Amino acid sequence: MTAPAPISQIVTFRLGDELFAADIFAVERVLRYTPPTPVPNVPAWIEGVIDYQGRVVPVINLRRRFELPEAPIPADARILVLTVEDEWVAATVDGVLDVTPLDSSRLAPPPALFRGLAASYLRGVVRRGERLVVFLDVPRLFSTDERIVLERPSEEPARNG
Repeated sequence: MTAPAPISQIVTFRLGDELFAADIFAVERVLRYTPPTPVPNVPAWIEGVIDYQGRVVPVINLRRRFELPEAPIPADARILVLTVEDEWVAATVDGVLDVTPLDSSRLAPPPALFRGLAASYLRGVVRRGERLVVFLDVPRLFSTDERIVLERPSEEPARNG
């Protein structure tokens, strides 16, 4: 008897009309959207910072990060607090749909390019009914240089405080 394919949980969320997912183990918390505190001299895809559990956490705008069109913040917008190499990074999304099991055998490999996303960001593509869900590789969303930029905003208040 063969072992069943491993099943993990994914958090599915929306950016505009597109569906994305992240491994549940990469998602620390889902928060209601509140505007982050702006930080000067950071890349445009960094919205600012939030205070989460007594720590200053940088907030990225995934629309800008993925070069999707700008849009007003919807009423059901959320902030995902993500774990990236033992650090927290928050990301704004237009809405969180659900947490569902994922049979890894149904995960298609990432295409070389998917709507401007570098394939390195992707773990694959999953079918959800008639829709495709882009399964993100959360730790690979940021290069080493970008992680250094993300750490800088969280250090600023400590130096000035």
